[in-house]
Amino acid sequence: MNRRQFLHLMAIASASGVLPKSLADTQQSSEPYDIPTFGQVRLLHFTDCHAQLLPLHFREPHVNLGIKNQRGKVPHLVGDKLLQHFGIKPNTRQAHALTYINYEAAAEKYGKVGGFAHLATLVKQLRGNYGYEKTLLLDSGDTWQGSGTAYWTRGQDMVAACNRLGVDVMTGHWEFTYLAEEVLANINQFQGEFVAQNVLVKEEALFEDVPAFDEDSGHAFKPYTVRNLNGVRVAVIGQAFPYTPIANPARFIPDWTFGIRESDMQSLINTVRRQEKPDIVVVLSHNGMDVDLKMASRVTGIDVILGGHSHDGVPQPSQVKNSGGVTLVCNAGSNGKFVGVLDFAVKNGQVKDYQYRLLPVFANLLPADREMQTYIDQVRAPYLGKLSEKLATTDNLLYRRGNFNGTFDQLICDALRIQSDAQIALSPGFRWGTTVLPNQQITMEDVLNHTCITYPETYRREMSGAEIKMVLEDVCDNLFNPEPYWQQGGDMVRVGGMDYICDPTQTINKRISGMTLNDGTPIDMNKRYKVAGWATVRNQSTGKPVWDVVADYLRDRKVVKLDKINTPKLVNVDDNPGLADYSDLI
Repeated sequence: MNRRQFLHLMAIASASGVLPKSLADTQQSSEPYDIPTFGQVRLLHFTDCHAQLLPLHFREPHVNLGIKNQRGKVPHLVGDKLLQHFGIKPNTRQAHALTYINYEAAAEKYGKVGGFAHLATLVKQLRGNYGYEKTLLLDSGDTWQGSGTAYWTRGQDMVAACNRLGVDVMTGHWEFTYLAEEVLANINQFQGEFVAQNVLVKEEALFEDVPAFDEDSGHAFKPYTVRNLNGVRVAVIGQAFPYTPIANPARFIPDWTFGIRESDMQSLINTVRRQEKPDIVVVLSHNGMDVDLKMASRVTGIDVILGGHSHDGVPQPSQVKNSGGVTLVCNAGSNGKFVGVLDFAVKNGQVKDYQYRLLPVFANLLPADREMQTYIDQVRAPYLGKLSEKLATTDNLLYRRGNFNGTFDQLICDALRIQSDAQIALSPGFRWGTTVLPNQQITMEDVLNHTCITYPETYRREMSGAEIKMVLEDVCDNLFNPEPYWQQGGDMVRVGGMDYICDPTQTINKRISGMTLNDGTPIDMNKRYKVAGWATVRNQSTGKPVWDVVADYLRDRKVVKLDKINTPKLVNVDDNPGLADYSDLI
């Protein structure tokens, strides 16, 4: 068997979830960053770092349900099911990076992940070993938001960090939660290229001379770029988050319109293929992996989609067949925790083969890059006093990621409810937010890492039981709608002070039942309840920023010990491979 036949065999095995032992052994190597060179072009990919400049802990989900056609398929696998699918040995560094299993003990053993100084060291190694002239560093977005320093500098700290990291091309999502003029100023400072084929300037705004990349097409930003990598032409097309003005405040970016724009994508690819003659076509996407998989099945001419938004760490590409051939779909997790390394072999203007590795960025295996560390220290220095304030200690592992309440979410809900004298609390199901190990100090930085958005104001209002149910049904439909193009990302709204039953397999208005207050009293659809929350999308609230509410709550308590987690009772998903035995984990 020659090398090409061997790689082809591994690609087939990857798609079927059965990897040859030799590849599994390679992935468990004691030298995880020694990758054999292959082909003529290397694409490095990271996504959803959410402004985390320092090494961190980030626990992967134990609930990531796939419903109907997505049931049991990548990326809807957790724990042992994920390890078995990809042939990864348990109790290894890679198993820890990809799953929640034995999280506390493994986190103590293997240490923190990510950190831009460590990421910079790895990127330099991967580019230097392969040849800088043959590599691109691509960022799928959610880079400028998620930390206190990003909020206070309006994302500029991350723009400068990415310039030092050497990001060549990026697209966006939370980048658009700054004001439009701030977004444009940041893009102007960014030394790479910001691409997004699916963001247009509204027609009425064009008449008012709102800036556009191309007034004729209406594109707000450059839709694609073409780079020549040592004689190989690589086209990179941007796909920003399609539902930004729905999931986030449209008031910040009133002149731009978004969407999946599948037909526009196909038309653009056809044009790029015809006019630019690329050897490789890459879509740099913030759709979320389910949407990317569907797009790959319907749009032809894409060699690979490098995706973000859904925070899925996927060790091997999904191979998606369409009428034009096969498209690879990759997703590189979140928080600077992984780097995807995709090497392409090209011949006669076409991709002939590939090699892929998803590399966990373990901070204790990679020395900090001196230049990047110096920058990080400098940009954080004015804020260290506030960031380092010790608010309380925790008896619990505090995490967020998962389809339903995480323990840090419960902490936020408890704080909202108690500080606002409310019966019920609602908190968004964001997928970003770092993990705090038990018996550790909770600092102001930890709180900001879970709450730092540009619309943090809290509220307390009266809502009927029927209105609360409507909110739960609406978000649940967004999460579990079997049509990927109708999913807007994120996880289920978090609740405090109430419990409910959820059947993800049902349809809208039939998924939520059995709503009760903490004491077991049924929630009356006609009765009104005091509800606290934050992060209103449509109308700005007037309450204190949520981080101040949570910080005050922690200062009062000194020690966090969660006695109850308002995680719903799930029905009809007991054997779903995207569900661990979460009754033992909450």
